[in-house]
Amino acid sequence: MAEFKSSLSGAAPAPQLNAPVAALWWAAKGGWDAAHKLVQDEATADAAWVHAYLHRVEGDLGNAGYWYRRAGKPVATGSLESEWERIAAALLGSGRA
Repeated sequence: MAEFKSSLSGAAPAPQLNAPVAALWWAAKGGWDAAHKLVQDEATADAAWVHAYLHRVEGDLGNAGYWYRRAGKPVATGSLESEWERIAAALLGSGRA
């Protein structure tokens, strides 16, 4: 996680990152559109989870709810920052990055 966070000072995510993790990278940098493009056509539960988070960031809670259901995750109610941390830790800690 520390290495991932330190990479946020760069200009782009590491090329070996999968789409959901790269989308989290862009989201942390304020690149909502770039993040959304990475996950909008991905069919995995991880991508759906990040997609849900992105729509929550956008304020579109109805759309976020749809993507949480697709991801099999409960709708987040905490801060956006804590949700980003939770998703990043889960995806990075699982070896799915």
